[in-house]
Amino acid sequence: MKYWIVLLTLLIPFFVKAQRITGKVSNLEDEPLVGASVGWLGLNKGAFTNSKGIFELSAPPKLPVKLIASYVGHWPDTILVTTTDTNIVFKLASKQRLSEIIIESQRAGVIISDNKAIKVEQITQTELRKAACCDLAGCFETQTTVQPQTTNVVTNAKELRILGLSGVYNQILVDGFPVIQGLSYTYGISSIPGTVVGNIYVAKGANSVLQGFESISGQINVETKEPDNTDKIYFNAYMNSFGEKHFNTNYAVKKNKWSNLTAVHIVQPASKIDRDNDKFLDLPRLRRYLVMNKWKYGNESSWGWSSRVGLRFLQERRIGGQTYFDAQRDKGSSSVYGQFVNINQPEFWTKTGYRFDDKLAITSFISSFHQQQNSYFGTVRYDAKQTNVYANLQIELNYKEHQLKSGFSYRFLDLQENIGFTDQVLVRTYGGNYKRREVIPGAFAENIFKLANGKITWITGIRGDQHNQFGFQLTPRTLVKYDINPSLILRANIGTGWRTVNLFSENIGLLVSSRDIIFEETLTPEKALNTGINLTKKFEGKSKNISGYISIDFYRTSFSNQIFPDYNTSPSKAIIKNFRGTSISNGLQADLQLHFFNTLEFKTGYNLLDVYRITESGKELLPFNARQKVLTSISYRPPQKPFQADLNIHWYGRQSLPNTRTNPTQFQRPDFSNSYTVLNTQFTYTLKRFEVYTGVENLFDFRQLQPIISWENPFSPYFDTSSVWGPTRGREIYVGVRLKIKENKEL
Repeated sequence: MKYWIVLLTLLIPFFVKAQRITGKVSNLEDEPLVGASVGWLGLNKGAFTNSKGIFELSAPPKLPVKLIASYVGHWPDTILVTTTDTNIVFKLASKQRLSEIIIESQRAGVIISDNKAIKVEQITQTELRKAACCDLAGCFETQTTVQPQTTNVVTNAKELRILGLSGVYNQILVDGFPVIQGLSYTYGISSIPGTVVGNIYVAKGANSVLQGFESISGQINVETKEPDNTDKIYFNAYMNSFGEKHFNTNYAVKKNKWSNLTAVHIVQPASKIDRDNDKFLDLPRLRRYLVMNKWKYGNESSWGWSSRVGLRFLQERRIGGQTYFDAQRDKGSSSVYGQFVNINQPEFWTKTGYRFDDKLAITSFISSFHQQQNSYFGTVRYDAKQTNVYANLQIELNYKEHQLKSGFSYRFLDLQENIGFTDQVLVRTYGGNYKRREVIPGAFAENIFKLANGKITWITGIRGDQHNQFGFQLTPRTLVKYDINPSLILRANIGTGWRTVNLFSENIGLLVSSRDIIFEETLTPEKALNTGINLTKKFEGKSKNISGYISIDFYRTSFSNQIFPDYNTSPSKAIIKNFRGTSISNGLQADLQLHFFNTLEFKTGYNLLDVYRITESGKELLPFNARQKVLTSISYRPPQKPFQADLNIHWYGRQSLPNTRTNPTQFQRPDFSNSYTVLNTQFTYTLKRFEVYTGVENLFDFRQLQPIISWENPFSPYFDTSSVWGPTRGREIYVGVRLKIKENKEL
């Protein structure tokens, strides 16, 4: 008999249909929440709501059990389900219901989070509207931390400096992927239009090890606009007084858990302008076409699958040099000097993850790009191609007061450079084919630990990477945040970083110069130790009409090996070698930000830099760093009024310049630049869906006159375009229009 009982027990589930629990999840306005997560508390079983907010899932073996519903940006809710319950209704309240109203009118342009152990400056779209922001370099015109610096005045190549160090020492990420490196470094930041930027996150010093081993001086993460949280249609047209024109169009669609953003960016060249009569164009003739497509599925914070996929294609051409240079006729000519750069770059990336519950998630990052570049710098021909592959598998585990992220990474770089000379008017011996292949597998772990009732947050991170040429490299870092009180926060960090050198693409001035390039030894990875401390005090007036913060920080970067060209040993040579002596960067920064009556924003920042190395001749300041810099910005936007006025004042102190004492007298330059002031202003007027903006950069028309050494004879041994310490094209007037059409809720 007992065998029949056992048999019936096993067969019952096949004949008895399991009880199903159905229900709906909506907000307080009874609008369905699509993709909300619903699951049994304590059991690994759940479901997601459909396009009507409806869910259905199997009942557990035993009831009653609590059922929990959650949705991003909303407070979760729990209902006790009994045997008689078959239809459940959740109504979730928005976490941001009240604060969203405040954000619309009061959100600051720059936000420093109280919750993150790392001091991260979040530059929002509110801040980006204060300037034209044609490309990523222009997005920092109102910032103290990041300094855009021109590296080649003829083609207007730029880098982003942090702590007074070259842009190669800060890691630039786009949507969390390291796509600005190697060949893409020279013009990569200019190829990211400001119209697709959602937020920019800037962190100084050693920070997270999750994305890599670089970030010696800091990290810049550019977050592009999210397809499900942006305007349905966005159009921007811009033109400046030099005749350069920009056209940008974004189109976003959303359906259920899928959303898509397509962006098109076009730049048409400026007129030929030479204000200082040195026979060289004041700005290059730039033509750029860029198409970007970004897909998004689900949400990373919700249980289940989520994914983002990005595609991008860039085609760009830059022409600079003497005003009568013809790119078709004179490329490589020794009678007419010109620079010609042509770039093609397809790119792909994807981020896909699965969140099992609130404690466990796994995420994969995969990206790849290929860049083809053909260029001429006078009589130097530089053709290069690069293929990059990046992969990262990351596991997130939350337990008690810890959040542990660990995983594996893989990097592949294949760079081929071909350098030749169309005319041997100068003695140059560095022509030939240069090939670099890097294969770097790695593993990492980073733990965030909260203690002392949440007042102390401690991050410990370590990663190990195996370089195919330089062997195993270890990168440890640690960061601590102490909440002295709710409005006063102290942060400190220390860690190492290292990077390999891509000499020509990262030092484009070497190819432009008339000097011969001499390699004295095999170059090894650059390595540094960075330490930093920060104190941030936030405050709010009793009437809440005045708020703001004060932030003071100090960072010190000490290199154990650094590589930069030696121009001083010989006037006709650039000597490349490892420098293992003392090389230091000390950076002190103080910021004050104030908001008055939701109308006026005042911000000022002060930078003090001491960047030097110790050589046999003593302390040597590294060039093109203003020892002191002050930035003050004022933004006025009255409530219920359709206009906004912005003003930025930059003051730069003296900068050390390269030593030119061995040149003939007429080709010598001072050891230090002059201090100078630049004033920028913009006025924006909003009319329903349209915004019209106009502005002036460098209102007082300050210029560094004739920055090119030996411009009269660009094929002489003394020709040099790298001695740029200030603005070279003077006052720039621009006008633009923005069109925004919000998403239709019915879609």
